Formats: sequence, C-alpha cells, structure tokens
Amino acid sequence: MLSVSRRVDRRAVRRQPTPFEARVYAMVQRIPRGQTRSYGWVAKRLGNPGLARAVGQALHRNPDGRRTPCHRVIGADGALVGYAWGIARKRRLLRREATTPSV
Repeated sequence: MLSVSRRVDRRAVRRQPTPFEARVYAMVQRIPRGQTRSYGWVAKRLGNPGLARAVGQALHRNPDGRRTPCHRVIGADGALVGYAWGIARKRRLLRREATTPSV
C-alpha cells in the first residue's frame, strides 16, 4: 500500500485525449442544455455514421464531465444507455437540465 506521501495526484497523470476523442468531446459540447442526441448522430456529424460505438467508448473515457456533457448522448431508440457514472445519475442530470431555464 502506498504511503500518503507517495500517492499520485490523478489530475497530474490524466492522459490527453486522442484526436478522435477530442473531436467527439468538441461535438458533444455543442449539444444545447436540455437537449439530447444519439451516439449515431454524433458519429454522423463526425463524418462516419458507423462510428457510434467508438463515440460511446470515447465518451466513456471522458476526463471532464462538467465541460463535456456526455450525459446528453443517448441510444438511437431514446434509451438512457452507456453512462460511466450510472443511468440513475444520467436520468437525474437530464431531468434537472430539462427543468432549469437556460441562461
């Protein structure tokens, strides 16, 4: 077990996103508050509709949920799927955004 003095600051070792991940995060940041888009929608906007699963994997590795609102990305059928912090939290965030006026 690491001693307190030897613990690694996770923020210091956060990996840089790949170019594809960076494009995904930039696209997701454009989704307006209170709205959702599908993984396929994001993939199509990135130029390849077949990359919906890759979009999901990129969002799973999202290092900054405050800046990149990956909870706004849902399944093609409208299902709340694929949220690293749990579906209940995703539902809660979407409900909060739907009832909070945008500024």
